[in-house]
Amino acid sequence: MKKRGKKVLEEEEETLCCCEYVNTHGDRSHVAACFCDCEDLDDACDRFLKREPQKSESMSQVAAVVTDRLRVPWLWGGARKVDLSIIPPLVLLPVLLRLAALHYLLGMVVMTALPVLVLWYYYFTHRKKGQTLFFLSLALFSLAYMYYLFITEVFPSGDLGLVQLTVVTVGVSLTLVALIHTKRDPGILRPNQEAVHSTVTYHTPLADKDPAVNGGRQEVTMVSNRAGLMEQVGDELKESNKRNWCPVCRVVRPPRAGHCRICGVCVLRLDHHCVWINSCVGQANHRGFLLTLVLFLLTSLYGISLVLQSVCPKQHLFTALLYCPGVYNQYSTALCFTCAWYCSIVTAGLLHLLVVQVINVSYNVTEREARVALRDKTARSACWGLIVDTGIYSRGFHDNWAEFMTMGENLSPPSPAATDLV
Repeated sequence: MKKRGKKVLEEEEETLCCCEYVNTHGDRSHVAACFCDCEDLDDACDRFLKREPQKSESMSQVAAVVTDRLRVPWLWGGARKVDLSIIPPLVLLPVLLRLAALHYLLGMVVMTALPVLVLWYYYFTHRKKGQTLFFLSLALFSLAYMYYLFITEVFPSGDLGLVQLTVVTVGVSLTLVALIHTKRDPGILRPNQEAVHSTVTYHTPLADKDPAVNGGRQEVTMVSNRAGLMEQVGDELKESNKRNWCPVCRVVRPPRAGHCRICGVCVLRLDHHCVWINSCVGQANHRGFLLTLVLFLLTSLYGISLVLQSVCPKQHLFTALLYCPGVYNQYSTALCFTCAWYCSIVTAGLLHLLVVQVINVSYNVTEREARVALRDKTARSACWGLIVDTGIYSRGFHDNWAEFMTMGENLSPPSPAATDLV
């Protein structure tokens, strides 16, 4: 019955037009009917108007209905869902930046409140261990919006040439390409189906005696010692497999692999879950993650320097961000100056992340291992926890970086079978 229902659903999706979809109840619906037949919303509004208390589950049901009906037309398979967490950055970022450009006092308030709100939302979602597209949407839209303002506000002023515009465009393009490559696969650990479904072969024991060797006495002793050693090794291996067994993914994790509770998968050499790319950083995409950071930082620093040279030509580059007289006399220059401040805040945060990543690679330790070692007090730390050395996998600066640059070539380590646990 399940296979038949799934087949029917696939056939319905193939026949859907671009504006149709199958809702959570299994019924065929249309994006134009987003406000039709909404009993949950009607009941919530009716209780609000009558000043009656809302049901405990009414608001969650309304949110589920809104999430299910908020869709965009799609050419293949019908209308697609739109995650609600994508929308706030698209609205708040332009509004706040343009509000900050009205007066320098408003700019100080907005530039202080914006990072605080982002950090609060990060800790709020991190505590719930839930996925959100808010940070990825904020990162992509910030990059796109800054590039749009650079083309429409900074470049037409005539202070920049086509060479500078080309460099910025190439930098933004390379950053997006590196980001797409990073999001492909972090190195998800999948169960070895051949090992799980393999049959166990039992071998007959060796002979107790061998008449050819001293009446069999020496062979009995050797076989006994070997059997005891193999049994001890086997018990240690089973105990290790039990500790590394993931009941969610149903795999035995190899060393340095970890389970991400946000993505719900086990990842080889798991470093951390990055909310800015909405993906884990692991063995397969760690190099791409560092490359994305480097490209973004270089592009951002170059863009900030061009903007400051354009709006504050009489000031030194390193002091223009702190003191730029007359920048608020025109709204366009004030907007560019505000965006330069916003980019500087984002760049400072990502620069700190890049420094931490470089230090961790130099000591051959992942962010996950560093947090666990600091919590258990089993590592040497310096510079207020910025440098963490567990001393387990480090083989020297050169060898650590050589291992990091080549670790993406071996992404299929032997995964012990589930039958090894018993």
